[in-house]
Amino acid sequence: MVSAFPERFQVASMSAGENVDLMAEQVRRYRPASVSMGSERAAAALCAKLRESGERKLPEIGHGRAGMERVATLPEADVVLSATVGVAGLPATYAALEAGKQVALANKEVLVAAGELITRSAEAHGTELLPVDSEHNGVHQCLRAGAREEARLLVLTASGGPFLHTPADQLPGVTVEQALKHPTWQMGNRITIDSATMMNKGFEVIEAKWLFGFPPEQIRVKIHPQSTIHSLVEFVDGSVMAQLSVTDMKVPIQYALTYPERLASNEPGFDWSQLGNLEFYEPDLGKFPCLRLAYGAMKEGGSHACVLNAADEVAVAAFLDGRIGFTAISCLIEDTLNAMASRKFHEMEDVLEQDRASREMTGKLLSRYQN
Repeated sequence: MVSAFPERFQVASMSAGENVDLMAEQVRRYRPASVSMGSERAAAALCAKLRESGERKLPEIGHGRAGMERVATLPEADVVLSATVGVAGLPATYAALEAGKQVALANKEVLVAAGELITRSAEAHGTELLPVDSEHNGVHQCLRAGAREEARLLVLTASGGPFLHTPADQLPGVTVEQALKHPTWQMGNRITIDSATMMNKGFEVIEAKWLFGFPPEQIRVKIHPQSTIHSLVEFVDGSVMAQLSVTDMKVPIQYALTYPERLASNEPGFDWSQLGNLEFYEPDLGKFPCLRLAYGAMKEGGSHACVLNAADEVAVAAFLDGRIGFTAISCLIEDTLNAMASRKFHEMEDVLEQDRASREMTGKLLSRYQN
């Protein structure tokens, strides 16, 4: 988006994990004032690589949590795009809001783990959280058609993942390779597995609660294999607004960065032939218990959703490593939820401590399901 609209945007700061080569390339291209890497080793390697390439003026280079919080609160930054996987991006996103930044949110774990704290901070500082997830971005666009009190139902669509038509009794034996073959999107490993279990959709339901202020009973999920319609909003008069677009994340990213404007895009337009066959199904909560667990955690409130996210991250990592089977993911998460007492969060450190304790508990329970 920065390259497409150079007169409108520039990169003030960036954070990354361990990909030193790509960060060095982007530093040379976009000239940010500050960057952060995932570790001290990666930060040192980036510094050395930039010097070797003849760079005379290096950006400020940090690492870890402090580095991420620095790039997220840089005075020159007006908008912060939060897209770090997992709770690693939570403190920096919170710091950005506390610094009065506009936050475009692509990291669903931020609201799943700490929705009350995050939304309270945004409200206190007069900023709006703009969703980048395609489903929530679609809801945001649909809600512009009427007042909040005129909407009675939010519907998030789900592709159904790679196992939509796989019999439930075959799921215990599916492989990591099979689970990583998403039918629609190319994504990272964790989110792809979460899509296969439908936990990703459960996280999105929780996220929708915090973004739009709707109770659980007004947020529904529909299986829509074509992934053409990203979300729908039903209004009190029976009208239904649906948002559909090409399956390209540049669309919601551009919307979030330019809101409330809409800028013309050079990307290919929508292929109307996709509308020839649109299917919608109810999700099977027996076959995909992770979605049931997410609804339950949302209704329970407190720290349950934080525990849900932490347990899922550990369980998915164990599945990707071949230590547990596919269906053990939901079992391990449910065991962790039952083992952890709920608590109220007063500050960010409370969230991080509950996340740590939940991961530790999931690790202890892991032996029940190891292959």
